[in-house]
Amino acid sequence: MSAMDILSRQTAGRQSRAARMVGNLTARAERYKTYRRTLEELETLSDRELADLGMSRSVLRGIAYKAAYDG
Repeated sequence: MSAMDILSRQTAGRQSRAARMVGNLTARAERYKTYRRTLEELETLSDRELADLGMSRSVLRGIAYKAAYDG
């Protein structure tokens, strides 16, 4: 194996690691946006609407978390 082959493989490995890292960061940002958007929408509901749904304000963060990270 020549030095150029080794260098080429190392460069390709770094690029794929960088691409995975960017992909992971993008996915994390999207999940967080989903969490925030869900939480904001739930917080706009009145106490009466939440009661009709069988929820209280204390569970809103947990519901938003499940929507973003468990689904």
